[in-house]
Amino acid sequence: MKAYVYHGPDQKGAWEEVPNPTILEPTDVIARVDTTTICGTDLHILKGDCPEVDHGRILGHEAVGTITEVGSAVTDLKVGDRIIIPAVTSCGKCSYCKANQPSHCQTVGGVGWIFGYMIDGTQAEYVRVPYAETSVHLVPEGLSDEDVLFLTDALPTGFEIGILNGHTKPGDTVAVVGAGPVGLGAIMTANLCGAGRVITVDFDDNRMNKALELGATDKVNAGDPDFIEKIKALSPDGLGVDVAIEAVGVPQTFETCTKIVRPYGNIANAGVHGKPVELPLNTMWISNVSINMGLVNCNTVGNLLNMVRSGRLNAKAMATHRFTFDQFEEAYDLFSHAAEHNVVKVVISRNPEVAA
Repeated sequence: MKAYVYHGPDQKGAWEEVPNPTILEPTDVIARVDTTTICGTDLHILKGDCPEVDHGRILGHEAVGTITEVGSAVTDLKVGDRIIIPAVTSCGKCSYCKANQPSHCQTVGGVGWIFGYMIDGTQAEYVRVPYAETSVHLVPEGLSDEDVLFLTDALPTGFEIGILNGHTKPGDTVAVVGAGPVGLGAIMTANLCGAGRVITVDFDDNRMNKALELGATDKVNAGDPDFIEKIKALSPDGLGVDVAIEAVGVPQTFETCTKIVRPYGNIANAGVHGKPVELPLNTMWISNVSINMGLVNCNTVGNLLNMVRSGRLNAKAMATHRFTFDQFEEAYDLFSHAAEHNVVKVVISRNPEVAA
């Protein structure tokens, strides 16, 4: 088969021939990958930000596929089933999985995110899916691959780590700093929790306009000299936002969140940081601000899927560019320069007509 393979830091990956995956454990399934995408985390790996990733690793952790083979212990899934393959797998048996916290499943390196990181990932024609019965979701009849593709990572990350960790309540003023895929995922799901006002904050007007299309009520350009004051002025009493969601992963955007959150407000850090961030506890402690962060559990995929089925969540609206498998390298080149090309999420499909 062919797959997109990592060849070391600061080198381009390649779409090349590799061995087909095989069943290794009774709880595995093999899935034909029908549709997948690229995540910013994949770019971090290519840059060398994750030195623990082996050379020769197949990248990717988001996919929709069709089961082609099942392990001997798999009874609830069968060949031919269409499945959503989330970024996080769950053994269903360790203490973290039993507590519905599979992001720290203890079976493979103490982390639930293993695709394209600890094991070969989903940017391939076929993929081995461990712990399939406790990890994947069936695609309901009538939904396309694109309808459900972004339930694998971007939407649950924005929802779980942004909206839910931010303790968003009906009527809250929410600011999402960063209008990339995770930030947009937070914006799209903030309204499902009854947020009264949703502010998108970014330097890129195109991305903020996309955020307005997907549910933001206001935009503030982070390049404005007085952008902090503009954000706070959008709160009912001018004291700041109830929930500040960091969705970039750089010190400046985290600092922005500390400046715009109101007393007794919540900061939810969903961005992946590659450098230490200064935490001004000397000024924040007296404001009773709470800070949450973490790796997505993907334990809300079922909830989000119900919202897609009912028409309340248009998940496929995040897609801006589409490619076929033989255009993988072109897709990576484009996604690596997302701002220049107004890219939010790419869709890479075996059969684009079926995927849509």
